[in-house]
This record gives sequence, structure tokens and C-alpha cells, in this order.
Amino acid sequence: MTRRTTFKLITSMVLVMLLIVLTACGNSGTNANPKQTTLDFLWFSDGKEGEVIKEIIKDYEQTNTKVKINLIEVGFKDIQTKLKTMLSGGKAPALSRVTDTGSFANQAVDLTPYVDNADQFEDQFIDSLKPYYVINDKLVAAPMDVTANGLIYNKTLFDKAGVKVPTSPDQVWTWDEYTAALKEVMDKGGARYGMVWDVTPHRWSTLLYQNGGSILTEDGTAAAINNEAGIRSMEQFKQLHQEGIMPESVWLGGENPNNLFRSGTVATHWAGNWMISNYKDITDFEWGVTYMPKGTQRSSVPGGKFLMAFKGSGYEQEAAEFIEYLTSKEVNSKYNQESLFMSPRKDSSVLNYEFGKEMFEIFADELKNSSPLAANDWSRQTIISKISTDLKNNIVEVLSDKATPQEALDRTAKLINEAIGSQ
Repeated sequence: MTRRTTFKLITSMVLVMLLIVLTACGNSGTNANPKQTTLDFLWFSDGKEGEVIKEIIKDYEQTNTKVKINLIEVGFKDIQTKLKTMLSGGKAPALSRVTDTGSFANQAVDLTPYVDNADQFEDQFIDSLKPYYVINDKLVAAPMDVTANGLIYNKTLFDKAGVKVPTSPDQVWTWDEYTAALKEVMDKGGARYGMVWDVTPHRWSTLLYQNGGSILTEDGTAAAINNEAGIRSMEQFKQLHQEGIMPESVWLGGENPNNLFRSGTVATHWAGNWMISNYKDITDFEWGVTYMPKGTQRSSVPGGKFLMAFKGSGYEQEAAEFIEYLTSKEVNSKYNQESLFMSPRKDSSVLNYEFGKEMFEIFADELKNSSPLAANDWSRQTIISKISTDLKNNIVEVLSDKATPQEALDRTAKLINEAIGSQ
């Protein structure tokens, strides 16, 4: 090879290398995210948490530029139907916010292989929630917030009637004292109704636990609802309607209890802690949270909302990483504090709420004084999800005089035992 040929060869190699470098530089400047992944995230809102999650998503996307979260917002009453439609149609979302983990456990991604240490991951959260998201030894979801049933009251009506509410756990009313107080607020305070009660068997079961009952036996192998405590609860619930303390328009007519309480004509609302956020904008009257009455014991009912990733979305890894981000201490605390929710994390039990801090303390006390059978029942989601609608319908049958409490509860118990047998 001559010196001239060698020079030409070296020059050509240098030009080729330079072209490669320039090409690489050009690509990085015009297409920073050539493979951006979009995760469909099915979502519903009870209050302002929809706005909070959008801020969190924006933060996540800024530090994870290859991931885009597509938030699909639907109403709470539509989330089950929407999710079932997407799953049966072969278009599984990457993620969804759910309350009924049992109905979707088989379609959920087992997060176990995606988290660093499954035991440590689960240990971050309140122990009573574990059966909600660990089903058949699979980590099918992760808790986002914890809920409790409690008693919201119209302070203006109570003050007008001159009726005091309990301000500490040692002042908790008995049920007789509570109903007497409601009648006085109706008579002297001008309340049209003494109370409204959310139309869900979850909220109704609060009365069942306060009377010492439960839906299932402690070991979950049989129905326990059709006994003396169950019948007493059903009779008591019906009596509240017969005496006009509760309006028939809610359980029998489908009227929204939130709207009735907002009208300022109802003394109390049996609802969940998320209503603190919902009622924050009420200015026509003063309201607050007080302690629920007790039967043979005090009790609330724990619950929560969860994040679930789905098989077949094609983005299981990315969805699992996003769930870990949302449930981390810093992000989860921000979410619950700004949404006015309660955190399921053991290390975030006390949050610096901008509104209603004292109300959250009462809900937390209700949760602390709840029957363990409440969590035992409602955490068995694979059974509860199959009988929940039937239980609600059977309560309505009693209220409309189409069944006696014994008949309705025997029918419910039969369905519960069938659901257990099908496991």
C-alpha cells in the first residue's frame, strides 16, 4: 500500500467516525424519548383527590420522561362496570383505583416479583388491610388510603335544639340516648329528619357490629348474620324508618343522602371519613364529626381504596413501578394530607391537615375501637363481593315489608354459605 493510498484510507475512516458522532448528536437533540410508554389509569374521585393525583402524575412524568400516565376519569358508580368492560373486551388498563379487590383479583398482576421485598412492602401498611390486597398469597394491589365509617352532624341544628354531642370517648351515647337526641333535634331544632345513612351494606353493617354481630364466623367458614344480633340490627334499622327518624326516600327511593344533608334539614349523616373533604364547602350551616353511639360495644368498619395493575396491558413493569411511587411515604402522605384522607401507612398515621384535623382524630378513634370481626368480614373480598348486592336488596325487602328480618337474613346466610362453598 502506497503512502497516498494509506492517507486516503485513514481520511475516509475519520470522516465515517465523524459522521457517526454527528448523527448520534442529531438524534439526541430531536427525539429525547423515542420509546415513551403510555399507561391508562382508570380513576374515580370522591372529593378533591382527582386534582391531587394530577399534580402527583405531573411530578412523576417530569422525572420519568419515558412514561406518560393517561388518567381516565369515571364516576364512582361507573368504575366497576367500566373496568369489567375493558377487561372483558381485551383492553385492560395498566392501572385502576378500586375498592372491591376481590372481584378483580384474578385479572390483577401479582406485584410480588416487581417489588424489592414483598414482606417489607406489606409491612409498611396497617395490618388489618392486608387481607384486602394479599389474596391467595398474591400481592394483587396496594392500599392508597384507609377509611372508617363515622357520624357527621349538623351543629347548627343541634345548637338550636340545645342538644350537646359527645366530645370524648367516655361520653359516647347508647343507641337509646342517640335516638332520643335525634328526636329532640327534630322537635326543637327543626330538623326534618334525624339521620340519613348511605345505601351500602358496608355502612349498614356498622350497626351489626355495634350489636355484637358479624356477617361471617371468625374463621370465615360459615355465615353468622342470621342470629339474634343480626335480627336486632335489622329490626332497629326498620324502626328508624317507621318512626320517621330516617327518610324512606334514601334506601327505598334512591335519593342521595349527601344532598339531603347538604340541604341543612338533616341532623346526622352516617358516612365515611371522605365526606370531610366533600362537605368542606358547606357555608349555610355549621357541621362537625362526633362519636357514633354504641350497642353492646363500639364499632366502625374499616375499608380502603387500592391501586391495582392488570395482566395483559403490556406494561406490567411500568405499572408496578408507578404503584411503588404512589405508595411511598412522601408521595402517599402528600396524597392523603391534601385530599383530606387517612393514610394506610403505619409511618403516616398523623398528618398535618389544613382542615378538620380534630374530625380525623374522631374517625381514627372509631377505627381503633372497632370490632375485629368487621375487618375479618370485609377483608374477605372474594366472598363479600359475591353477596354484597344481595345483602343490600334483602335489607330493602325488610324496609318495604316484603320479608321479615329472619326471612331476609336466612336468605342472605344461604347465599353466603354458597359463596363460601364455591371458593
